[in-house]
Amino acid sequence: MSAIYVNNIQSSTGTTVVIPAGNALSFAGTQLNANTILPSPSGQAGKMIFSNGTSYEFGDYGAVRILNFVNPGSYVVPSNVSMIHVRLVGAGGGGSGHGESGGSGGYAEGFFTVSQLGGSGASIAVQVGTGGSATYYSGSSGNGGTTSFGSFLSATGGRGANSVNQHCGGHGGLGSGGSVALYGGGAGGHCTYNHRGGSSYFGGGGAAGHPQGGAYAFNHSQNAAPGGGGAGEHYRSYQGAVGKTGIIIIMEYR
Repeated sequence: MSAIYVNNIQSSTGTTVVIPAGNALSFAGTQLNANTILPSPSGQAGKMIFSNGTSYEFGDYGAVRILNFVNPGSYVVPSNVSMIHVRLVGAGGGGSGHGESGGSGGYAEGFFTVSQLGGSGASIAVQVGTGGSATYYSGSSGNGGTTSFGSFLSATGGRGANSVNQHCGGHGGLGSGGSVALYGGGAGGHCTYNHRGGSSYFGGGGAAGHPQGGAYAFNHSQNAAPGGGGAGEHYRSYQGAVGKTGIIIIMEYR
């Protein structure tokens, strides 16, 4: 191997120094060639540079789209993504008419590569739990439905008021699969006044009312975070609130 020591290299003609084929310059032990030198940034505004394992290239990377499901359906894996981040919550349980409220849905989340999902074009079934039904004084309110993303993630709904035990608030649901799986918030029990519904990962449950507001909790059942539990109504005046529907949120990455 030859070595030369210079302070400046200039072309004898023009402005380009040509290295003949079969030869290369070495810098600190790394050969300088088309695969090790960064490509020109011209025309690549707003893009990032990454290694493809052989050379450097510019491209659009990072989060490219976010979407959500509040109804059952299917998710088709796009061809322009490499990974997705899925978060979901089960539906909230319903409230009753003597203070008892419904528990919130469980929560789960995880990252999944396109290959794990079955490749581009794969269709994944999406189920979104519906909120548990409400009841009056001593009845058992409905449980919230389960939300699921194929076989990858799922979260059960919160239990309805009085469904675990008479005069008791509903338990929170539970997530499964992925990297994070959590219980939803539990709910309040029997009282003269009222209780708000259990809080989900995304926020609070339904608001509690008062006889002056009429069927306040029931009429405002949907003014709650996804998966929130239904509120209990004031002292047998009216039925409680319906639990809030679950949700699936998907963020796609290139």
